[in-house]
Amino acid sequence: MTKPSLPDLLHAAVTAVGGTERAGQVTMAETVAEVVDDGSHLLVQAGTGTGKSLGYLVPALAHGERVVVATATLALQRQLVQRDLPRTVEALHPLLRRRPEFAMLKGRSNYLCLHRLHEGVPQEEEEGLFDPFEAATPTSRLGKDLLRMRDWADETETGDRDDLTPGVSDRAWSQVSVSSRECLGASKCAYGAECFAEAARERAKLADVVVTNHALLAIDAIEGAPVLPSHEVLVIDEAHELVSRVTGAATGELTPGSVNRAVRRAAKLVDEKVADALQTAAESFERLMELALPGRLEKIPEDLGYALMALRDAARTVITALGNTRDKSVQDEDAVRKQALAAVENVHAVAERIANGSEYDVVWYERHDRFGASLRVAPLSVSGLLREKLFTERSVVLTSATLKLGGDFNGVAASLGLSPEGVEGEDVPQWRGLDVGSPFDYPKQGILYVARHLAQPGREGSRTDMLDELAELVEAAGGRTLGLFSSMRAAQGAAEALRERLDHPILLQGEETLGELIRAFAEDPRTCLFGTLSLWQGVDVPGPSCQLVVMDRIPFPRPDDPLMSARQTAVQEGGGNGFMAVAATHAALLMAQGAGRLVRASGDRGVVAVLDPRLATARYGSFLRDSMPDFWYTVDRNQVRRSLAAIDAAAG
Repeated sequence: MTKPSLPDLLHAAVTAVGGTERAGQVTMAETVAEVVDDGSHLLVQAGTGTGKSLGYLVPALAHGERVVVATATLALQRQLVQRDLPRTVEALHPLLRRRPEFAMLKGRSNYLCLHRLHEGVPQEEEEGLFDPFEAATPTSRLGKDLLRMRDWADETETGDRDDLTPGVSDRAWSQVSVSSRECLGASKCAYGAECFAEAARERAKLADVVVTNHALLAIDAIEGAPVLPSHEVLVIDEAHELVSRVTGAATGELTPGSVNRAVRRAAKLVDEKVADALQTAAESFERLMELALPGRLEKIPEDLGYALMALRDAARTVITALGNTRDKSVQDEDAVRKQALAAVENVHAVAERIANGSEYDVVWYERHDRFGASLRVAPLSVSGLLREKLFTERSVVLTSATLKLGGDFNGVAASLGLSPEGVEGEDVPQWRGLDVGSPFDYPKQGILYVARHLAQPGREGSRTDMLDELAELVEAAGGRTLGLFSSMRAAQGAAEALRERLDHPILLQGEETLGELIRAFAEDPRTCLFGTLSLWQGVDVPGPSCQLVVMDRIPFPRPDDPLMSARQTAVQEGGGNGFMAVAATHAALLMAQGAGRLVRASGDRGVVAVLDPRLATARYGSFLRDSMPDFWYTVDRNQVRRSLAAIDAAAG
C-alpha cells in the first residue's frame, strides 16, 4: 500500500475539524514535514486564521515518531486535546492504518494530591496535621471550595485543576496540591497507586503526541532531570512567549516570609541548636529586607552577602540534619519532612546562587505593597540555555502569529540562542524562517491610525489630550473598543474619565474575572473593555463587538525594570544596539500581538489606533510598524473618525 500523501492527510484533517483549507496551511505542513525529516529547525509565522495547529499536527503525526507540543496558554492546550487532536486522529486513522495516542502532561502542582486531600496539610505552627476541612467553616468560600474538591476527587479521572469547573482560588488549590519537591514519591506514598500526576506521566510515556506547557518544558530544560518522555520532534506553539516563560522558571526569590516558613517547618524535626542557627540567620535577613530599596544590585552589599552566606550555611546544616533524624512522635512524618526539606532546599539554593554571584545573573530588590520586600535573581539571558537544551537532540518547530519583528526572524532567533538565518558552522543549529501569511486581507480590513498630533507621553502626569482623543474615537466607533494600556494606572484613569464623559459601558480589568469580562464585552457591541498586559494577547472576539483597538502608548519596558535594563546594557557592552535588541523588540512583540486582536475573522473590519506620536515620528517607528499586520496606514484623524462611523453604521 502506498503511503498517503501529505495533502490528502491534511485535507482529511481539515474536513474533520470543519475548517477551510488555506494555502498557507499547506505550505506550513509541507515545510514542517521537510525539517522533521532532515532534523533541522523551523521558525514559522502563521497569522490568525491560518489553521496552524493542523499545519504542524498532521505532518508530525504522519512522521510517526513521538511529538511533544508545548503551548503557552491553557486555552490552546484545551483546544488541542479536546477538539483538534481527537478529530484529526479519527480522520487520519483509515489513511495511516494506525491510531496515534495523545495525552496532556503538566507540572505536578496542577494535579490534585490525594495524600494532601485525605491526610491534610502539615501544620506550620504546632505539632501534628492541620485539616483544612475542619478549620475552614463550611459556609466560607474556602470551606465550600474544599468540600466541592473532596466530592470532585471521587469522580474526576484526571485530577487536573483545569477540569474542575467552576475553578477555585489559588489558596484553596494549594490545600490539595503539592510541588514536585514536596511530593513523597509514588513508592513512599499511601496513595501512590492512585496518584493523578503519576497516571498522567504514565499516559504520556505511551502517547505518540504529548501536549504540555512552556513552564514544564522550561523545567525539563533547567532541572536536567527529564520530566517529559523522550521525543523526536518538539513543536513550540505561541513561541513568542517562550523566552519570558523560561526566564520565569529560572528566576529565584527569597522573602522573609518564605525563609520563616522554612524555619517553622524544619524546627520540629531537627535539634534546637540547628534550628536556632537558621532562625538567627532568618532574623538577620529580615532586618536587612526591611531597609531594602527597590532596584538592581550591581554588586552584592557586604551586609547582604554575610546574611546570605549565614542563611546558606544554616540551611545546609538543617538539610543534613533532616536526612539523619527520625521522630516517630510527628504525625505523618514523611510528608512533614518532605515539605520542610523542600522549603529549606529552596532557601539554600537561592541564597547560594546570589551569594556566589555570577556575571550571568541579575539580582534586584522588589517591594510589594501587600507582601513587603523580596530579593530576586534571574538569568541575564536564556539564549545559551535554550540553544544547548532545545536544539541539540531533536527537530524543533517554533510557531506563532508574531515571530517576524521589523521584517525578519533574526531578532526572535537571537533570543532563542540561534545564529542569523543561513549561518553555517559546526555546533550551529540549522534553521529557516517561513512566513505563510494570513488568510485575511489586512489593508482592506483594517486601518492603522497613529495620533501624530498628540503630545509625546511623559513618564508621569495626565494625558488630557490623549483622553480627549480616546473619547472621540470611542464615540465614533459606537463603543466596540478594546483599550490596551501600558499600565494598570493608565487603564484605571482612562476608565474613570470615560465613564464620566460617555454613556457607553466601560469594563475594567480586575473588576471581574477575565473570562467574565471578555464574555460581557463580546455580548454587547456598545461596551468597551480596558486593561493591561493579559488583554494584549488573550482576547479573541471576532465580529462587531471589537472594531476599535486602542493602544495608549508604545509598550516599552519600564525604565526601572532591573532585568530588561541589565539585558539592554549587556547588548550595548557587546557592541550591539541595546535599545533595539531589548526595548524595541519587547514593544514590537506586544504591539504585533495587540494589533492582532482586531481582525479575527474574514468579515472583521476596524481600526487600530496608537495614541503615541512616536510611532509616526521616531526613527524606530518603522521597525515597530513593520512588526504589525499590514493595515492601511494613516495619521489623518478626520479620515479615521469617518471610517469608524461608517463601520459602526454598517454593523448596525
